[in-house]
Amino acid sequence: MRVLGVDPGLTRCGLGVVDGGKGRAVRCVAVDVVRTPPDADLAHRLLGISDEVERWLDKYKPAAVAVERVFAQHNVRTAMGTAQAGGVVALAAARRGLPVVFHTPSEVKAAVSGSGRADKAQVTAMVMRLLNLEVAPHPADAADALALAICHLWREPMRARLAEAEARAAEMARTHKARLAAAAKQAKNPGAAR
Repeated sequence: MRVLGVDPGLTRCGLGVVDGGKGRAVRCVAVDVVRTPPDADLAHRLLGISDEVERWLDKYKPAAVAVERVFAQHNVRTAMGTAQAGGVVALAAARRGLPVVFHTPSEVKAAVSGSGRADKAQVTAMVMRLLNLEVAPHPADAADALALAICHLWREPMRARLAEAEARAAEMARTHKARLAAAAKQAKNPGAAR
């Protein structure tokens, strides 16, 4: 499976494509950072991100897109810009019918390093190790995008199986409830079934 990982941001938006193989084998396909000028108006900055994401989706043809969820930031303006950039990415993927999953920073850190509290240097070091990279992706947004793709490749199969199991359990519960209701109705009015 091929995944496009995106670390959204207005000034720097990290993009990383990773292929997943058997087990936990992963391979870096491409990594880069989209930059938009801070003095440009918001609409043109989002357009620049959108154009580049569209180009990557066309070029690399991922099966899914993993985007970092805006979790919490002290700077509301930065959080808004990050969320808007993530929305542009989700829209581009949705237009192609691609699944989009948002992962929290702690989920990504835990997936690649084993600790949800890992710092940027630890995440970058693990990304380099997992993908057999000789040079660290720079800036950190690029490494984060690769980490998002790896996280998705490793977590999504489990998440999908869990969702499937929950749906089966809910269906079984509905069937059981209906049978109980029918039995209770039959017990109240035993002659109605004849």
